[in-house]
Amino acid sequence: MKVAVITRHAISNYGSLLQAIATQTIINRLGHECEIIDYIRDDESYRYHEVTLLRRKPNWYNNRIKRCFYLALRQPESILAGRKFEREQKKYLISTKRYTSLEQLKCDKPKADVYMTGSDQVWGPVEDGSYDSSYCLSFTDDSDKRISYAASFGHTEMTNELEKYYKKWLSRYQHIAVREDSAVSLLQKMNIDVQQVLDPTLLMNVEDWESYISSSHLKEKYVLVYQLHNDKKLGEYAEKVAKCKGLPLIRISASLHQIARPGKFIWAPKVGDFLAYIKNAECMITDSFHGTVFAINFNTPFVEVLPNNNTGTRNSSILKLTGLSSRILKNENDVTLAERHIEFSYANQTLEKFRCISMSILKRMIEE
Repeated sequence: MKVAVITRHAISNYGSLLQAIATQTIINRLGHECEIIDYIRDDESYRYHEVTLLRRKPNWYNNRIKRCFYLALRQPESILAGRKFEREQKKYLISTKRYTSLEQLKCDKPKADVYMTGSDQVWGPVEDGSYDSSYCLSFTDDSDKRISYAASFGHTEMTNELEKYYKKWLSRYQHIAVREDSAVSLLQKMNIDVQQVLDPTLLMNVEDWESYISSSHLKEKYVLVYQLHNDKKLGEYAEKVAKCKGLPLIRISASLHQIARPGKFIWAPKVGDFLAYIKNAECMITDSFHGTVFAINFNTPFVEVLPNNNTGTRNSSILKLTGLSSRILKNENDVTLAERHIEFSYANQTLEKFRCISMSILKRMIEE
């Protein structure tokens, strides 16, 4: 069968791209044909991304001097990073033609036997703060088959208005599988049948991901920092860990402005190099969900610094599932946490068990 997947695949973010790669790989492995719906709203394209973000800050956007200063500083790096990720998307993903609006999807939807909402925070707000029903498959017909795999809201609470919005669209799905236990709770409150599954990147094992890694990766030992959120304490903690271990600190990021933060800066490495940096690190300090996921999958020692913006439920959820909640940093001066041995055997066994369960659920949802 042909499966058309809509997800947030075109953001300049490694997790967004890697989950799309994994989703496509696994669906193909199950014997089906997967196509990523190349849906990129104009206001979310890398060319206009910074303008969209700035509009949410009226005191900056409405001030011409501030607006020009901000865009001169941030827009070039956004465009350069966007082009890099666009090349990686074209390399790894089989996609439909480009769609830029819900209206275009409705007028000429991709042909498929199954329409699927993919993983990551597809049911949360988009960049301008609104909610886009395209990710709830609102462009499909009543007769179409609709499923979701590892979808996420990105938050744990919602207003009555949002609850009505989700209930309207999600009640049309034949099967729903989500990533976080918090999402299970939200949907159960709406009396919507739901199952919890692994993030698609965890459906691929170490050997699968190693096939993307170049053998020429650097061999020296290092501490790695992979940071998505603006938290000065994370960088300071990573510096302490590197100093304690007597190792250089390497920072990887798609955001060029992180060059001013602690660590030797590696800007927007290719997918294979990104994976290699995580796999070969002596220790990784991260606030990223997918950074955490790959550390667990590769059995790389890590310290989790939960995001300070209430988006850490997905991080906490996977750590709880794999018995690794003790890796969450509670005291920013506790460098001994980075020194403590991690016994990954329970995590590995749990992932293998839930990998089989999640694959079975995905297969059944597609084929039933």
